[in-house]
Amino acid sequence: MTSPLRSRRHWVIGDVHGCADALRELIRLIPQGDPLVLCGDVINRGPQILETMELAWSLVESGRAAWLQGNHEADLAKALAKGSQQAQRVLAGCTTFRQLGERTCRQWLGRLANLPTTYTGDGWVATHAGFDPQTWQPDLNIRMAFWQAYDGRFGEVIIGHTPGPHVRRLNQIVMVDTGACYGGELSAYCPETGAILQVPGLRNLAPTPALAGSTSPAPLSEIGRAHV
Repeated sequence: MTSPLRSRRHWVIGDVHGCADALRELIRLIPQGDPLVLCGDVINRGPQILETMELAWSLVESGRAAWLQGNHEADLAKALAKGSQQAQRVLAGCTTFRQLGERTCRQWLGRLANLPTTYTGDGWVATHAGFDPQTWQPDLNIRMAFWQAYDGRFGEVIIGHTPGPHVRRLNQIVMVDTGACYGGELSAYCPETGAILQVPGLRNLAPTPALAGSTSPAPLSEIGRAHV
C-alpha cells in the first residue's frame, strides 16, 4: 500500500519509539511543505508513546505524513486481535500496553492494523525493515537476508528497524534508525538530495549492542550530513 503524498523533497524519519519531543524538534527543522515518511516503530520503548502516536496520527490526518507499519505496530495489532485475556498475557512486557492500558490500545487497533507497509517515491521506496528476497514482499522483521540479496529492483530502499550510530548506506539500502530511544539521535533522510537532519533523542542512556553496530552489515559507509 502506497501513500498518495508526492513532492520534490521528502524526509524519511527513522524509528521514533516514543520520543515525542525529539520528533517535534525534528519536524521544526524540516521545511513545512516537505512531506514526511515515518519509517515504522513509532511506538514502544520511549517514555512518550501516546504523545508520539497522537502527533504521528495528526500528521497523517493533515496530509503531511505517511506512517508506515513497523514490526512493533504489527505485533501490537496482532496481539490485540486476540481475546482480552490472551492479549494481556502476550502484551505483559509491551511498553505501549503498559503506558496506554488495554482500552486505549484497542482504540488504536484499527489504525495500527491498517498502516501502509511501503511508501514509493521517484526511484526510491521506504519500508520498515526490507523485502523478503523469495517473494519481494515487505517483511517487517527481516535484516541480513534482505541486505545480502537486494538487487536494486526498487531503486534506493530506505529502512529503519536496525539502530546504528549513523545513517548508513549498504549499496542501494539506506538505514535511518539511529537509536533515538537508546540515547542516539532521531534522523531524517531526504532521498531526493541525500541531506540528513538530526536531533538528540533520549539522553543519559547506555547504547545497546545494536546501536554500537554489532548487528549492522559490513561494510557500511556513513552518509555525510548535508544542510537543507
